[in-house]
Amino acid sequence: MIVTVAGFKGGVAKTTSAVHLAAYLQRLAPTLLVDGDANRSASLWASHEGLPFTVVPEAQAMKYARQFEHIVIDTGARPSGDELRDLVGGCDLLVLLTNPEAMSLDALLQTTEALQNLGGQYRILLTLVPPSPSREGEEARALLEAESLPVMRAAIRQTSAFRHASAQGVPVYGLKGSRSAKLAWLDYERAAQEIVAAIQEKA
Repeated sequence: MIVTVAGFKGGVAKTTSAVHLAAYLQRLAPTLLVDGDANRSASLWASHEGLPFTVVPEAQAMKYARQFEHIVIDTGARPSGDELRDLVGGCDLLVLLTNPEAMSLDALLQTTEALQNLGGQYRILLTLVPPSPSREGEEARALLEAESLPVMRAAIRQTSAFRHASAQGVPVYGLKGSRSAKLAWLDYERAAQEIVAAIQEKA
C-alpha cells in the first residue's frame, strides 16, 4: 500500500500527517516513510530514534522500498497540476491536506479543475481544525463538499501535542499522561482507517 501526502501550502501539518499515518500502518505491517520534502522534516523527527518505522530520503527510496509492505511518501509543498498527476500515478491514494484557513482553502480550490480530473484517486484531509466553539472546520468541509471534492470524514484537531511529539521524536501517542495527545492519535487512527478502507475498496 502506497500513500502519498501532499499540500498546496506550507503549515498544513503535512509531515505530521505522514509520520502518524506511517505509525498507524506500521501496526499492520512493516512501513517505510519516504522523506521527499526539501525541508527534511520527517528525517529530523526520525533523528531522535523514537519512531517505530523506517524513514529514508527520497533518493534512497528505491533501495529500501522492496523490504516494506506499506510506504508513506511525504512530498514537497505546492504541487503543480502535472505533479499532481504524477503523484496520483505513483501511489494507491493521494491524501491532500488543508487547514480551514481561507488562504489554504483558496490554494486548494484554485486547483479544483485539476483535482476533478484526477477522479477518485485522492482524498482531502482537514487538519489543524480549531476546537469548539469555532465552526471553521464545519464551514471548510461544507465549502469543499459544495465543490464536489472528496473530503474525508475524519479531521485532525489542532493541538500543541504534535509540536511536543516532534520535539521528542515520537508519535503523538508516545507522549505520556496527555489527554490531548490521546485525542490527537485517535484523529489519525480514524483518518488512517478511512484511507485503508478507500484503498481496499479500489482494489
